[in-house]
Amino acid sequence: QVQLVESGGGLVQAGGSLRLSCAASGRTFSSYTMGWFRQAPGKEREFVAAISWSRGTTYYADLVKGRFTISRDNAKNTAYLQMNSLKPEDTAVYYCAARFMGAQAIMMGNIDYWGKGTLVTVSS
Repeated sequence: QVQLVESGGGLVQAGGSLRLSCAASGRTFSSYTMGWFRQAPGKEREFVAAISWSRGTTYYADLVKGRFTISRDNAKNTAYLQMNSLKPEDTAVYYCAARFMGAQAIMMGNIDYWGKGTLVTVSS
């Protein structure tokens, strides 16, 4: 069993930055691909970014490419999402996700564990 706890959300002005953290329990964190998804009001949950368990290969949705950076620290069992140049349309609840090994699977929404989410609000 893996538990994921997000933190770092909040209110920021357009153009600003936030860093989200996802703390994971369990001793096999390094075997999980970690990802971030988001869900805006009235919209479906969508993929944002992922980082593979093996080589740390990163994947991004086109909407955030060049602005967001995903990273992980296996020693701290923590994944991060650095968000720069935020836009009002980035406003959403951001969810951390974990998938045992499979990087491609996580991008398709095949998730083993979800966090409860953290709210990011970007004002114009």
